[in-house]
Amino acid sequence: MALRRAAMERAGAGPVTVALVEDDDEARKRLVASIRSDTSLKLVGEFATGAEALAGLESTLPDVFLVDLGLPDMPGLKVVKRIASVHPSCDILVVTIFGDEGSIIGALEAGAHGYILKGALEHDILEDIRHLKSGGSPLSPVIARQVLKRLVPPQPALAELTPRESEILNTIARGFTYAETANLLHVSVQTVHTHLKNIYKKLAVHSKTEAVYEADRRRLL
Repeated sequence: MALRRAAMERAGAGPVTVALVEDDDEARKRLVASIRSDTSLKLVGEFATGAEALAGLESTLPDVFLVDLGLPDMPGLKVVKRIASVHPSCDILVVTIFGDEGSIIGALEAGAHGYILKGALEHDILEDIRHLKSGGSPLSPVIARQVLKRLVPPQPALAELTPRESEILNTIARGFTYAETANLLHVSVQTVHTHLKNIYKKLAVHSKTEAVYEADRRRLL
């Protein structure tokens, strides 16, 4: 921490200005105390309601704004959107109890640059502010997982072979020809070909050799 502060001072940078809106008195006091404990930061506004925060924007444009989503007079998302609109260079960090996907995605789409759950405030909020100012996006681990789940599409379930398809592929795997397979299973050769086409599609392969290998790999044989 001391090294980072010294580096800022050598670079001639002034303190990072911070404002926050939090309706819970105890939570607000803890955040204020943490910010004031670091001389590289300067608290320029503390608000208990969304209306106070929006009014404060008329005279205060901080480098970092901490926003609670559960405000008593208006949705915190409205505050996030307003800050992002009038002060796009401000880094917005949501600090809230809400960990549902709607709140997370809504806040990030509204302009928030980070999202921290209040239950995780035992970790260093000052580190989150420094992370923001260095170009990062601090996220509580559970929030990061939610975001990743939304960004990475779910993988399709592995297709299962029908009993008849399994019979045909097992017979082919034992070295029997299509005609022999048809004879053993009392079906036509055309039926064997039709089932094999379905097997190829399910296993995403293009030959009987690939089909046998892939089915064995998936333990379908």
